[in-house]
Amino acid sequence: MKIRVLRSNSGNPKSEIRNPKFVVFLSAMLFTLCASAEAQQPKKVPQIGYVSESGDANNPGPTVEAFRRELRNLGYIEEKNILVEHRYAGGKLERVPSFVTELVQLKVDVLVVVSTTAIRAAKQATKTIPIVMVTTQDPVATGLIDSLARPGGNITGLTLLSRDLNGKRLELLKEVIPTISRVGVLLPDSVPAGIRFKEYEAAARALKILLQSLEVRRQNPDFEEAFQTAAKGRVSALITMRNGLFIDYRKHIAELAIKNRLPSMSERSDMVEAGGLLSYAANEAESYRRAAYYVDKILKGTKPGDIPVEQPTKFELVINLKTAKQIGVTIPQSVLYRADKVIK
Repeated sequence: MKIRVLRSNSGNPKSEIRNPKFVVFLSAMLFTLCASAEAQQPKKVPQIGYVSESGDANNPGPTVEAFRRELRNLGYIEEKNILVEHRYAGGKLERVPSFVTELVQLKVDVLVVVSTTAIRAAKQATKTIPIVMVTTQDPVATGLIDSLARPGGNITGLTLLSRDLNGKRLELLKEVIPTISRVGVLLPDSVPAGIRFKEYEAAARALKILLQSLEVRRQNPDFEEAFQTAAKGRVSALITMRNGLFIDYRKHIAELAIKNRLPSMSERSDMVEAGGLLSYAANEAESYRRAAYYVDKILKGTKPGDIPVEQPTKFELVINLKTAKQIGVTIPQSVLYRADKVIK
């Protein structure tokens, strides 16, 4: 834009520039032009990368929905003032590292990762993009962060402490079914042999219970074969480990457990909602809701290393009485009274 300098009667433009009224006018006009130019610049919409170990775009699952719902509560509307790039592994954790790499290359503003595989892949892939994790393990003991209070680096988030509850789960199962002596543990074949029953073993010895591995192949999983192995081994109850593969097959697993009249204890409540008998765990929907809160704090400028990692303060016992009736199990009143949720 050209600015024309009006000449005074004297023909000297400098006299007009020295005029206070002209200086105010010129300043106001320049301010207006700058403000208009700035207003025309589109604001950058923050982009979130989310890697889920289970589900797909058509069936993301309750935890993803809890995260999305809380984003909306915080004022973020997808495709309007926030973009979320979802990647679903569908229980195939070998796909997770490539998903993480892809999102890092997209230069997302925050990465949300919800499995140990994804967290480690993200930590290796970037030292600058903030990472919000939701993990079942102790993130300090596993070397993911420096401390819960001050995680340091670019990682923060929540831990569900799921593995620390395994002894309690076995005790509850024994309290419901006092006669059990052999418990099958349903797990993917990718879990290393040395750590499969680590958190269950002490409680199993104290309760005089034998543990039997019921492996399921990740490639073309055959759950019927695992239940046949359970029947041959005279397994009298079942524990289903928390795993992305099992989340997608939770309904099928519950149906097989009912068909084989096996009482089951799960490491997450949605397995019970699908037809399992019992679960004892932190409220997962609440944890994923809180993950959205972490994203909000980071987008507003807080460094992830300065945000303490949260631990659950409450664990829920969920019981499916409909399933109990189907398999002929009577839940003791002492256990029912302690239940946080009863499905009838």
